[in-house]
Amino acid sequence: MLELDSTARSSSRAPLDRYARWTGLAVGVLAARLLSPLIGDDGILYAIPAFGLCAVAGVLVGDALTGPRQGAVRTAGLTPRRVRDHVPPRMTGLLLALAAALVAVLAVATAVASPDDLGRAGRALTLTCRGVTESASPWPGFYYSLPMLVSLALSTAACGWSLRRIATRPSDDQSRRDRTLAIVAAWGLVVSSSLLGVASTVSGALMSTSCDGTAGTVANWAVWPLGLLSLIVAPWCLFTIASPRAPRAKKAEGNGR
Repeated sequence: MLELDSTARSSSRAPLDRYARWTGLAVGVLAARLLSPLIGDDGILYAIPAFGLCAVAGVLVGDALTGPRQGAVRTAGLTPRRVRDHVPPRMTGLLLALAAALVAVLAVATAVASPDDLGRAGRALTLTCRGVTESASPWPGFYYSLPMLVSLALSTAACGWSLRRIATRPSDDQSRRDRTLAIVAAWGLVVSSSLLGVASTVSGALMSTSCDGTAGTVANWAVWPLGLLSLIVAPWCLFTIASPRAPRAKKAEGNGR
């Protein structure tokens, strides 16, 4: 009876989780729309991390409001529960690789960035060839990379803390996996959307100049696959956040429990 009552309470609070996630996404879209027209129509590189942070906040609030699903009191094993036992291994590995690529691209872009035509540092790429100087903007230099790196750091810290909390609190394994999947998807949305924006900006700037030469061609061939992969990963993350019951149904059917 205790287990049935606890399950019923958890089910009755499930809509709070959905509404919190949807609210986070809606607030993120609103924040992105407000930021995009700013800074000479270059605010999209600020809008992307803002949207991602709002999505993460929605998932974390939903998890806090819903709480763990608890059944009857039972004994626990002595083996400590670890975060890596509940995260989706392949997707997590892919997202970690994309995060490393994002940091690497931002580091290189910041290193070669230059001031724009108004003298604002880190907003343009300036190249000189055959006595001609060309400048392309926006460029993800320090002016744009800083908010993205801050967004990545904040979301990583918040999601890491939440994953640790989910792994150690009382609950059943299926609920832990569902919650962990949502947190990983929220963090993945920050990573994939940011990398997509950076890759598109880098490619657009390089293709608008004729002085990029072989280095520009190599850079384009490097960022195009990253952008394409991010374009595939971002919708998966968004779907996982927006439809929290879908992963649960799929996993329950596959595991038979």
